[in-house]
Amino acid sequence: MAVSAAAALFVGAAYAATANATNVDSSTSSTESSTSTTSATAVSDVVTAANAFLATLDEDQQAEVLLDFTEANATAWSNLPCGSTCRPGIQLGSLSDEQLTAAKAVLKAATGTGTGTGYDQISQILAADDVLGETASGYGSGIYFLAFLGTPSTDGTWQVHFGGHHLAVNLTYKDGEAEGISPFFIGVEPTSWTDDDGTTYAPLSGMRDGLLDMLGGLSTTELAEAKLSATYSDVLVGPGEDGDFPETKEGLAVSELTDDQQELVLNAIAPWVEVADDTTAASVLSTYESELDETYISYSGGTDLDATSDYVRIDGPGVWIEFVCQNGLVYQNQIHYHTIFRDHNTDYGGEFTF
Repeated sequence: MAVSAAAALFVGAAYAATANATNVDSSTSSTESSTSTTSATAVSDVVTAANAFLATLDEDQQAEVLLDFTEANATAWSNLPCGSTCRPGIQLGSLSDEQLTAAKAVLKAATGTGTGTGYDQISQILAADDVLGETASGYGSGIYFLAFLGTPSTDGTWQVHFGGHHLAVNLTYKDGEAEGISPFFIGVEPTSWTDDDGTTYAPLSGMRDGLLDMLGGLSTTELAEAKLSATYSDVLVGPGEDGDFPETKEGLAVSELTDDQQELVLNAIAPWVEVADDTTAASVLSTYESELDETYISYSGGTDLDATSDYVRIDGPGVWIEFVCQNGLVYQNQIHYHTIFRDHNTDYGGEFTF
């Protein structure tokens, strides 16, 4: 299956579909002051890349990219192939090769470096849309949009807002720190494919495998406690559902699990937070580790995540993750994944009240 020029610039080094998601070991984190310094350096790199990208654009193009950091702009994202009607920013397909390379540099600076996560995963989602575009109209890596909400700086509040069909990246910065790394929506159809050069891709395999390991580590009694009574055909707190978390946490309390089981929960969370730069991701994961005793895991449907309405949730004081299997829309005989990562406190940097 061919990949468009836009996707070719975004797809990084190929990785096997069986590769495991990279685990973040929070014990390797430096002291708080050192982490803060490193995080500020990472944000500075994003600002530098953002300004370099802006320098490649003419005045009209800059006006498409530089937008106000308002609730309306920040929450304008979707899992649908609705192009510019549901999301702001400049369309990748309208950029020259030089501009596209500069846009790529922004995302590389802002997101994680792991195999199958961060920038590598984002690249593969764009490539998956090119695969869909070979079969149906309205899909493709060129129909993705990049915006800066607020002015990129190390002393203000602003956001890298990037997405298209099956992807929404919202990275919010404040005073030189990454203040929020969610919402992060990601989906994929087909769930795996082999390119013309023989490379097999499966962009959500690390996420799915982590959840399978987490559920597989539970006893029969624990699985019964974790099972939800409701059935889910899509994520509950998706686009347009900002702040609509259930009032009561459901499922199995992680505090009831052994240390080994809790480690599986933490490993399951890691691929989602790795959308952010490596330093920020390690810091966020460390926070979620400290909150494990107040976190709950649950599922609906089956535990193999291979059938329609198989669903998994991780819900803590901060972290909120959902993963659901749907029937494919273009490939109707195949499963289609949707997943969302939110934070109860820091979605959009905590700038809005929902």
